[in-house]
Amino acid sequence: MPKAANGAVGIEYESFGQDGDPAVLLICGLGSQMTRWPEAFCERLAGHGYRVLRFDNRDTGLSTWFADGDRYTLSDMAADAM
Repeated sequence: MPKAANGAVGIEYESFGQDGDPAVLLICGLGSQMTRWPEAFCERLAGHGYRVLRFDNRDTGLSTWFADGDRYTLSDMAADAM
């Protein structure tokens, strides 16, 4: 799977559908990997004309993990999604 970069942070993501279609960004809650959004669900949305993106937040799944004591903000996480 591909990785997007936000500075030194790598964000693991997966895309379904066509690049030019309207995008739907699926974000999991704290500690949940992107695979909590079932692949069949993502493919069904894509089948309705959407480009679907799901990703692992920081400290989750295959995205960058931080050392204990490292801090980041909700704004950092929003920038990851962008």
